[in-house]
Amino acid sequence: MSFEVTLLREDAGVATLTINRPDKLNALNAAVVRELSLRVAELEARGTKRPSVVVLTGAGERAFAAGADLAELQGMGPEAAHRFSEAGHRLARVLEEASFVVIAAVNGVCFGGGNELALACDLIVAADTARFAQPEVERGLICGFGGTFRLPRRVGLGQARRLLYTGEVVDAARAFEIGLADYVFPASELTQRAHELARGIASKAPLALAAFKRTLLRAGEPALDLLADFEMRGFAELFATADAREGLTAFMEKRSPAFRGL
Repeated sequence: MSFEVTLLREDAGVATLTINRPDKLNALNAAVVRELSLRVAELEARGTKRPSVVVLTGAGERAFAAGADLAELQGMGPEAAHRFSEAGHRLARVLEEASFVVIAAVNGVCFGGGNELALACDLIVAADTARFAQPEVERGLICGFGGTFRLPRRVGLGQARRLLYTGEVVDAARAFEIGLADYVFPASELTQRAHELARGIASKAPLALAAFKRTLLRAGEPALDLLADFEMRGFAELFATADAREGLTAFMEKRSPAFRGL
């Protein structure tokens, strides 16, 4: 299969998977979500020949992923939005359930769906120039790729409410303070340090790592599928509202939205 918006490189038990839309700040459209899912599934299908660790990052120096591609979202109704959300949830689940450890190397902007992908990874390593946010409320929407339940799992319910209700942008230092990022390194060292961490983990027993992942994923997480279904329905239903149309249009027109609760 031909891959157009993702890159894959492998070296000594570590694979690097890159979202390759730097001109669009690596925004997540249907093609990116599909290709990432296929890449992860193909690596998983190798069995004992799969990598022990995958580093997920974004091309260029400006963004890990700036969220969903809002130009694509603008043309969606509730049914198409539900399909897109469902695809994003499947991708997040294959990242979580992969037998290999996944490290998000956040090299810049990590907003919306980009942050949700990072939350589905085992570890988040950030450049000191990285910025994180869930700005969906400013578009008249909610998270579509699992942020409503993965964010509180990582940072606690109180911090999650603050970030989700306000759309606040937090820098790397603050992300580390609240537990959103696990490591912060100078931007010039991010790739090197992320791969040093990856190689260190890859030197450990692969079956033990896989067993840890399976167990930790289910620790304190009852009814995960029900939570995902609830979020997908809420995300899709908002695409029938005037506020969502206004939020998306206002962003594309670079103005403040005028929400009416309709």
